[in-house]
Amino acid sequence: MKKQLCKLYSGYRCAESLCIQYLSPVFNLGLRIYLAQVFFLSGLTKIRNWDGTLFLFNFEYQVPFIPPEIAAMMAAGGELILPVLLISGCLGRFAAAGLFILNLMAVISYPALLPIALKDHYLWGALLAVLAIYGAGKWSADEWLNRRCQAGQIKPLNSGL
Repeated sequence: MKKQLCKLYSGYRCAESLCIQYLSPVFNLGLRIYLAQVFFLSGLTKIRNWDGTLFLFNFEYQVPFIPPEIAAMMAAGGELILPVLLISGCLGRFAAAGLFILNLMAVISYPALLPIALKDHYLWGALLAVLAIYGAGKWSADEWLNRRCQAGQIKPLNSGL
């Protein structure tokens, strides 16, 4: 009985290992694409109607400590730049953390957010936290650079000039 149980468990561990090796990068990339799309489209909406964006930041959103015009520029810039970094996996943890902060500020600064929209923000925040903690994964610029640096293919800059 013990032998059969160990054999079954060994098969489970083998399947688990294959899933982690092959499905994890696909899932991670899909997650990055999904989140990047959400925030990038929001950034495009902001710049398409800049007067409306400024109106919202002046009269609807209550961003603490930052003047509304600067907050609008920071939000639009972050929503357009950070998703590109997130999809490519270049500075993936930084991009995920930046979008997490943007998402948090959206929840804090707009008290009239409907409960259904609040659930979306919670989901996005949780997914961004996962990416910020675990990184962009195997199919990312970060991983590619990491492998090249570890293999000694990229030489450090000579600072002794």
